[in-house]
Amino acid sequence: MTSSEKVLIIDLNDKAEYQRLLDGKTQSCGMRSGRVYIKPDQSCGRHSTEQHEEVLVFLSGQGLLLIGEQDSHQVGEGKVSYIPPHTLHDVKNTGTEPLIYIYCVAPAGGQSGG
Repeated sequence: MTSSEKVLIIDLNDKAEYQRLLDGKTQSCGMRSGRVYIKPDQSCGRHSTEQHEEVLVFLSGQGLLLIGEQDSHQVGEGKVSYIPPHTLHDVKNTGTEPLIYIYCVAPAGGQSGG
């Protein structure tokens, strides 16, 4: 078993800031992950998934997942979003409480998992 093939248990903190969870090759086989904390009326910033796919797991708050130039989806506590490769997106907090979510980003490929 290599360093990228071991089980990890990571404690989530409750600080009002970004928390890195997985940084890629040193902890996994290429997946990156983090906990995002967005204050009301703020966003994470528009960016692309490029050659990666991404999952967002919303822990608290409410907001909008903005896709491309015009598409938007309501997100918040209890929602999970999948974002395919090459997708321009942003997450905006539209509520009065912090919007907190976990993202997991992995290289898109033809491998199937079980």
